[in-house]
Amino acid sequence: MNKVILIGRLTRDPEVRYTQSGIAVCTFTLAVDRRFAKRDANDGRPTADFIPIVCWRKLAEICGNNLVKGRRVGVEGSMQVRSYDAQDGSKRYVTEVVADEVEFLDSRSDGQHAPGGQQSYGGGAPQQRQAAPAQQNNNFGPDIPDEEIPF
Repeated sequence: MNKVILIGRLTRDPEVRYTQSGIAVCTFTLAVDRRFAKRDANDGRPTADFIPIVCWRKLAEICGNNLVKGRRVGVEGSMQVRSYDAQDGSKRYVTEVVADEVEFLDSRSDGQHAPGGQQSYGGGAPQQRQAAPAQQNNNFGPDIPDEEIPF
């Protein structure tokens, strides 16, 4: 099974290109905070992994038109490893996530949650999702304020 689910923020604006046959491809990098990283090793700041994401076709166009640096998104897809020959003749390997679905988790303008829920894009038409109601402590662990969650 090859399934990847990530939540993070874009490190830069997405780049949309088109193949010679006219198929849209969008690339961007997602900064995903490590959940249990040692903060002391990095001057008290959480550490993050920077994961390259690739979207194709209509999803690529939607991401290129709606995403900007700093947007918080959820990505669902699969891990892909490919290789190519560099100009110096060496073989290079690239590991990236090929997105099947991208969910916009905050509004376009100010980074706050969009009213009424989030937009999810993928295999079909956009779907409006309602945000889950806040749950009370159910003895599964302590209540943690949103500001303390590392992503």
